[in-house]
Amino acid sequence: MAKDKKQTTDEAVEEEQVETPKVDETKEAVEEVSEVDQLKEKLAKAEDSLLREQAEIQNMNNRFKKEQASLLKYDGQSLAKAILPVMDNLKRALEIEVSDENGEQLKKGIQMVHDHLDEALTGNSVTEIEALGQKFDPTLHQAVQTVPAEDGQESDTVVQVLQAGYQLKDRVLRPAMVMVAQ
Repeated sequence: MAKDKKQTTDEAVEEEQVETPKVDETKEAVEEVSEVDQLKEKLAKAEDSLLREQAEIQNMNNRFKKEQASLLKYDGQSLAKAILPVMDNLKRALEIEVSDENGEQLKKGIQMVHDHLDEALTGNSVTEIEALGQKFDPTLHQAVQTVPAEDGQESDTVVQVLQAGYQLKDRVLRPAMVMVAQ
């Protein structure tokens, strides 16, 4: 019986020794799972951050392309604005009545310069705004005076253009200065 007791005690000790490593292994496994979960969370955060940064870079590229396209679309706007007074002066010079041959030759030269300049502007998408006889449009016309409507004239119609307006593609460079019938 003493042998049996010793055997039972030895078995109990062995069982305790066997159970103790299992508890340690379980703790280590729990710690490893916890560490794996933390690493997965860090990875998810890093992936999310990466995606956000890539989206931001894509947005910046798109914004840059739009700005560049806008710059190219309206390239030459400042030059066109600077040339408009020259066109006005050429038109005024062409309105002067001349009576002698020298005056006619001079007027012919001015007309040629005007035509070439107009062609250059048109070739670069700068066009004169149609105003005379058109319905008044505040986005295209600047009313400097109103006059009473005569027979056959509709109200809010442009009856006289005092200074031509110009636009570059769809952007108004200078509105037409007009007189409007009321």
